[in-house]
Amino acid sequence: MGACFSRWRSDPPVGGGGQPNIRYVAELSSYAAACRLDPELQTFDSTLQKQTSRAISSLAVGVEVRSLSLDSLREITSCLLEMNQEVVKVILDCKRDIWKSPELFDLVEDYFENSLQTLDFCTALEKCLKKVRDSQLIIHVALQRFAEEEADEAEADKDGKNKYSRTLEELRLFKAAGDPFTEEFFRIFQSVHGQQLQMLEKLQLRRNKLDKKLKSIKAWRKVSSIIFAATLAAILICSVVAAAVAAPPVAAALAAAASIPIGSMGKWIDSLMQDYETALKGQKELLSSMQVGTFVAIKDLESIRVLIDKLETEITSLLDNSDFAIKDAEAVKFGIEEIRKKLEVFTKSVEDLGEQADKCSRDIRRARTVVLQRIIKNPE
Repeated sequence: MGACFSRWRSDPPVGGGGQPNIRYVAELSSYAAACRLDPELQTFDSTLQKQTSRAISSLAVGVEVRSLSLDSLREITSCLLEMNQEVVKVILDCKRDIWKSPELFDLVEDYFENSLQTLDFCTALEKCLKKVRDSQLIIHVALQRFAEEEADEAEADKDGKNKYSRTLEELRLFKAAGDPFTEEFFRIFQSVHGQQLQMLEKLQLRRNKLDKKLKSIKAWRKVSSIIFAATLAAILICSVVAAAVAAPPVAAALAAAASIPIGSMGKWIDSLMQDYETALKGQKELLSSMQVGTFVAIKDLESIRVLIDKLETEITSLLDNSDFAIKDAEAVKFGIEEIRKKLEVFTKSVEDLGEQADKCSRDIRRARTVVLQRIIKNPE
């Protein structure tokens, strides 16, 4: 209560024997400071002040006629219920979350499952690369055979039927090997890439929720102030009731209630909020690690797809040249020359794709390790 509790601060509530109840002074000072900084808390304080004043005024009317009327008691009861409802409304707005998060645990499981599937894709890519390197070796052998047969044309018969026979044999092997990147391979790629994109989206949604929860910590600290103010107001009203009724059992009960360390409750709630904030920050760090790992995996996969497309184009070109060279002996020279021109670029593409596949595997394993370390550091 900015105004109401400011007066209480200068004239603290009295305890048993009429002595000032100074144990609330620090909490009242803290509450008054919070009121000055928070417009919503100011509104609550104003409402609470009016309700308290109304209740005490009703009691004053009852005292004047030397008795408490039923209407006065009804007014008091209504006031206390309204104050409790104000507290409930704030609490419901803030919605207390559970400390352990099944949703986050499910995300972690999905993350590790997706990373495993991406590693499986990298293994499938390595198998394809092995086939490409085998085809690359066949091309090198074909070029070697062509050089040998060019140097020794005596091996060809008069009709030239056996001219470049070994070169053509290697070219046929290369053609038979074909393109190692099958439709099944690309289906696996699309599945893995799509799962990583979905994971990144789910992680971002979860992070947005955590950001909102971290912002709500401020509201929870306000709740502790509200609970303290409402409880103290209720004790004040009830103390007036006890004095008006002058019933020893009631007065004794209220004296016991007034002895409860209200300030410690606010500190306890604040401590809970601190623990909760720490837990949320731990979850956010874990999500950040998974987000980074997922983002890097997506970029690695996209780089792999670009390199595969480039390599496939070069394989198709080599296959076309080989197909042309196989048609007849005269076409061999032209076909081999075209293959030789493109072989260097083809070899570079194979090396680049191999390096990117290795990088993808390393990045995934490194990210998995970081996430595991986060989990160990901040168990949920």
